[in-house]
Amino acid sequence: DSSADGDESSDSLDSQSESELEDGSPESGVSGDLEAAEESSLGEDIANGEDSGSESSDLHQEGAESDSSEDEVAPRNTIGDVPLKWYEDEPHIGYDIKGKKIKKKEKQDKLDSFLANVDDSKNWRKIYDEYNDEVVELTKDEIKLVRRLLKNQAPHSDFDPYPDYVDWYKWEDSKHPLSNAPEPKRRFIPSKWEAKKVVQYVRAIRKGTITFDKPKEEDGPYLLWGDDSGSTEKANHLAYIPAPKQKLPGHDESYNPPLEYIPTQEEINSYQLMFEEDRPKFIPKKFTSMRSIPAYENAMKDSFERCLDLYLCPRVRKKRLDIDPESLKPKLPSRKELKPYPITCYIEYKGHEDAVTSISVEASGQWMASGSSDGTVRVWEVETGRCLKRWEVGETVSCVSWNPLPNVHILAVSAGQDVLLLNTNLGDEEVQNRIKELLHIDSLTASDDSGDKTPSVSWLKDDKHVGLRLRHFKTVTAVEWHRKGDYFSTVMPTDILFEAVLIHQLSKKLTQRLPFKLHGLAVRSTFHPSRSIFFVCTKKTVRVYDLLKTKLIKKLDTGLREASSIAVHPGGDNLIVGSKEGKMCWFDMDLSSKPYKILKCHPKDINNVIFHRSYPLFASCSDDCTAYVFHGMVYSDLNQNPLIVPLEILRGHASSNGRGILDCKFHPRQPWLFTAGADKLIKLYCH
Repeated sequence: DSSADGDESSDSLDSQSESELEDGSPESGVSGDLEAAEESSLGEDIANGEDSGSESSDLHQEGAESDSSEDEVAPRNTIGDVPLKWYEDEPHIGYDIKGKKIKKKEKQDKLDSFLANVDDSKNWRKIYDEYNDEVVELTKDEIKLVRRLLKNQAPHSDFDPYPDYVDWYKWEDSKHPLSNAPEPKRRFIPSKWEAKKVVQYVRAIRKGTITFDKPKEEDGPYLLWGDDSGSTEKANHLAYIPAPKQKLPGHDESYNPPLEYIPTQEEINSYQLMFEEDRPKFIPKKFTSMRSIPAYENAMKDSFERCLDLYLCPRVRKKRLDIDPESLKPKLPSRKELKPYPITCYIEYKGHEDAVTSISVEASGQWMASGSSDGTVRVWEVETGRCLKRWEVGETVSCVSWNPLPNVHILAVSAGQDVLLLNTNLGDEEVQNRIKELLHIDSLTASDDSGDKTPSVSWLKDDKHVGLRLRHFKTVTAVEWHRKGDYFSTVMPTDILFEAVLIHQLSKKLTQRLPFKLHGLAVRSTFHPSRSIFFVCTKKTVRVYDLLKTKLIKKLDTGLREASSIAVHPGGDNLIVGSKEGKMCWFDMDLSSKPYKILKCHPKDINNVIFHRSYPLFASCSDDCTAYVFHGMVYSDLNQNPLIVPLEILRGHASSNGRGILDCKFHPRQPWLFTAGADKLIKLYCH
């Protein structure tokens, strides 16, 4: 680095000496003396002869070299432009001028070098020269030179970057121009390149790639007395609102109004009997000419009130949003793309003498069971509407439910405090033998986990209906089967925490209580379609339990006044809850414990909600005698929300005693919907 600095300093000195020589200034310094000495030596060489001339020329060259490089130090390493990384694995870094190897110095430990640098006060002056493998200490002059270079100044302080101009040409005696060549032809012919450039600019302006600033428009003429309420111009202040215009005078204010506008004396006297607020503020009068019109007596008062109105009356600018109502609606797919779904009534099932409270469809879709307030349970053939079997229960049937297994034709019926397990006598002899084995019981069996002497449920043999009877201590409102067909749950509206929901095992004739406290009255319960998870719906919340781990997994807050029904999606991650206020909540259990969507579709109580097993459909029925069918697509991509589209409103039932459709069920294999109403009818809606 020191050699490089030396080169720079010598170059700057040479350049400075050359500039001084060109300037011809008397203050040429050493260079001028050298020039004079060289001229004298050359003259002596010529006089002495050729031999002396050659020697003197050699001396001259040596002297010139010594003058230009007297401050330089020859580099110790003579490898030239060879990269130093080529010598990384060698014990030397190059060769000196005599051809000897330059050995590498032993590198000092970093800790020792750091301590040495701390103790050395001149450490900041030292620079390591990798090329020569040595440490160079900068002098004060070199430091000054570096500082001037960092400031973008000339290296030497005596260098003048702006010297005085010296005109070496003498203009006084000049008679001829510098060039006598004729003018070129291109100065008289338009340039074709400029023409091409102009064409490019014109095309760019037409395309709009080149734009120009619009000139400021000067204020033109305007209507002095015009209406500026619709003007788009704004004043300097932000909240500028134009003052309302005064009402223009009509026929009443004319100096020569028609006779029908002039009141009679009786009318004028009647004005005096009116309240001051109701009196007309101006009474028309007729004058023969404009000169006979007197001055308006209330001119000053009206002007003052006008000023008060403009000053004190608060005026607020209301921004009117011009929004198309259609743009606010969510973009939903067309209903034609979402077919098939139930649209029209295909079959009516008649036979019940009172309201049909519950229906259930067999797993194969060939049979349907119904329960009514007349105390009967009927089994229907779906496609023909024929009543196949009928049982007299004796009490109002609140719920009927088929066993989900296709080869186990057992029907669970809840009537009062009893749950009846009935054999429908469907299937071949082998199936019937299996069903009779499941419904066989020798003696009274009771199961109670609490250890009390009084059993919560009694398993009894029902000889009348050839089945089983489960006697509960409260009225049973709902029965739900497990997907495997061996377990089923019953719900009783009771305040006893551990007795509201019971799970029964058909094969072992056992009854188990839920080992959880239910906060609130239980309304419905259901099993998860694929996992050992149990859902209990109370009036305010939905509690999700893991039956294997016996713990509460999640608590879903419905936000409803009173829930009435629950249904779980076949995927198991979504569920819907209906309420007695006409609202239906869709829950995505992976998303949140709050409802994903709240659908306000019915004006009256929702009695039941149901999902289809294979189609992306779900439905709700209400006391308003309507059933709503929705498209509910749940995607496997967790980043995509479920798609909910209303499809159809099914009507056809009549209201009876303020009740409408009491239950609805989907066909297990077809996009058909069964509805049971208080008008004693069951209807099948097909696509």
